[in-house]
Amino acid sequence: MTEGQVIGEQPSATRSARGSSQLVRALSHAASAVDRELARVLPAPHGLHGRVQEAMRYAITAGGKRLRPFLVIESARLFNVDPAYAVRAAAAIELVHTYSLVHDDLPCMDDDDLRRGQPTVHVAFDEATAVLAGDALLTIAFEVLASEKTHPSAEVRCQLIARLAEASGSNGMIGGQMIDMEAPNQSLSADSIILLQRMKTGALFEFACEAGAILGQASAEHRERLRSYARDFGLVFQITDDLVDALSTSEKAGKAVGKDQEQGKATLISAFGIAGARGKAEQLALHAAETLAPYGATASALQELPMYLLDRQS
Repeated sequence: MTEGQVIGEQPSATRSARGSSQLVRALSHAASAVDRELARVLPAPHGLHGRVQEAMRYAITAGGKRLRPFLVIESARLFNVDPAYAVRAAAAIELVHTYSLVHDDLPCMDDDDLRRGQPTVHVAFDEATAVLAGDALLTIAFEVLASEKTHPSAEVRCQLIARLAEASGSNGMIGGQMIDMEAPNQSLSADSIILLQRMKTGALFEFACEAGAILGQASAEHRERLRSYARDFGLVFQITDDLVDALSTSEKAGKAVGKDQEQGKATLISAFGIAGARGKAEQLALHAAETLAPYGATASALQELPMYLLDRQS
């Protein structure tokens, strides 16, 4: 992400001006740590099946904001979790997220040729390899979580596996994608669009935030508080992503833009309009920050992040 004002709007006084140095450094540090872990857990291309492993690495190393890993790492800090455990869980969720992008870009889904400023996996390789690469990224995520390197407690590892499976499945990300695919043929209410976004995008954010509490063996109260933060955060992310699609350029966004309206996608922009969606995102960002007030300064990066998203241009 780059610093700057919301596309087509002057910065609001309600926003944090700190999206700044400290948060940017924390995001960069987390991304570097997770990238190193991903390089370790992904197999090096070898043998007759090396092409799919090459495609896996191509998808992972395309870049990205690594927001989901950042949420794992920062939520784990609230409970003094060993950073090595947090980075492993963070890598697992990035593997699942990347698999979802590889599949979303396929011709049978969103049919995108550009992702993170470079050709999508099915363009760089072929459709069959992209499907297999996505499948392999998904399955290796659970291999990572199942390892004792992620946490010495088998119960903690099982909880991580169960929650990530739930967040990724038919009642989470995949279910949301199904609603999204059928949305152009329906007239969805604002509440239905929010449900769609909370499943398709928000479910993984919820897992990312709750993962820190699971690793820290925290109480149900802590886990619910972090899920509540994540529900607001996920909608902020999706609304600002929709604003990028509506108002940015392919050069800034690193992907095709203008496709939501062209394909008749159900978004909160279509429900509330540009100004209304911006206002909703700002309201949610403030509420997300307030939710984590009990953690004090330890949660400062998590509190600042949703405000920072309001200024995203990619």
